[in-house]
Amino acid sequence: MAVLDRLNKGNWLIKFYQIMLNSSLSILSCALIFFLFRELYHIVNDAFIGNYNVHDILGKVLVFFLYFGFISMIVEYFKENYHFPLRNLLYIGITATIRFIIVNNDHPIQNLWLSLVVLVLMISYFLPGKRLFLIGERGES
Repeated sequence: MAVLDRLNKGNWLIKFYQIMLNSSLSILSCALIFFLFRELYHIVNDAFIGNYNVHDILGKVLVFFLYFGFISMIVEYFKENYHFPLRNLLYIGITATIRFIIVNNDHPIQNLWLSLVVLVLMISYFLPGKRLFLIGERGES
């Protein structure tokens, strides 16, 4: 009985950490929304000024999608009962690596290795869905 009392007394710490995590993620999402709109402003500004540097524009667009991915991951965290889906983390890794390849295009061998990293991340992204599809097809649960 004493063990159960100690476990119940420890629940307040878990709840406190959950509240701190949720508060921190809410503040982080507000900051990310600000940076998302700031990046959108820079993209629209470049479109009206006539910036023809493709690497610069693609880099800004991919940064925009990184902010969007992080915001959607925080939204999914709250929808999925406080856990991050693995697919969102893989999506952010793919987007960040592609952005790095586009922005740093001076090193072809490094870009080849990074392209292989993107391929591995994409295979990892689609494997869980394929596995669930095959399990559902056989009627197993």
